[in-house]
Formats: sequence, structure tokens, C-alpha cells
Amino acid sequence: MLKLLKNTRNPYQPVQRVYCSSTSKKDTQKTIPKNVLETYQTAQLQPENGAIYDKKPFKIHLDQNKLYSWCLCGKSKSQPICDGTHKNEFLKIKLRPIRFKVEKTGDYWLCNCKHTKHRPFCDGTHKEQHIQDAVK
Repeated sequence: MLKLLKNTRNPYQPVQRVYCSSTSKKDTQKTIPKNVLETYQTAQLQPENGAIYDKKPFKIHLDQNKLYSWCLCGKSKSQPICDGTHKNEFLKIKLRPIRFKVEKTGDYWLCNCKHTKHRPFCDGTHKEQHIQDAVK
């Protein structure tokens, strides 16, 4: 556990985040939204990634003051939102969902490959060859 906390980033240090959509102009580059609850929980520190559900992100409309749970295990029937499948003791899933809130109401791209570094938001990791090859 100590090793896990040692590798965490300083929450006060600015982070450059980029959406998965590519842009040709540098000045129009969008940033990845921030999980408002990121500093209040440890679920995003889980070292494992869940099963790849899809090789492209999911666009969803999210409200500002609502609490959401993003499925990390990849087994939820209501992807990308958690439906509690990980609680089934027979599946032996150790991954927990990522609880999150958004800063403002709008459309967001949530990761479906479960390998993003900015859980739950897509950061373009799904474009890597091993993820593209995993889902046919």
C-alpha cells in the first residue's frame, strides 16, 4: 500500500490532459475533464485495468452535481456506468468502480477500453495497437 501511495501525483501540480479526439491545430486542442472527486477517494489508484469492453470511447451527457460510478471491471451490462456486477462473489472481481462528478454539465467521452490514465475520461489509449487487436 505504501508503494502505491508513493507513486501518486501531487494534487496541486497542474496536469496537461488531452481528449481522445485529434485536432490539427495546437491552439484548438481540448483538455481532458477533471474528476471532481479525484482527491477524495483512492479507487483511481487501483493498479489493474479491467477487461476491454470496446475499442472506442462512449459519449454521454453528464450533469454537474450528480454522482456517477464508472465501471472499471469491464463486466457491467450498462457500460460505461457500473451496474454492480463486480459484487457477484462468483465472478471474483477485485476491481471497484470509479466514483466521479464533473465540473460542468455537458457531453463527455468516457473510456470503454478501461486502460485510460485519467479514469474515467478517455485519453486516447484505445488507439494503441494491443487494444485494437484485443477487440474484433
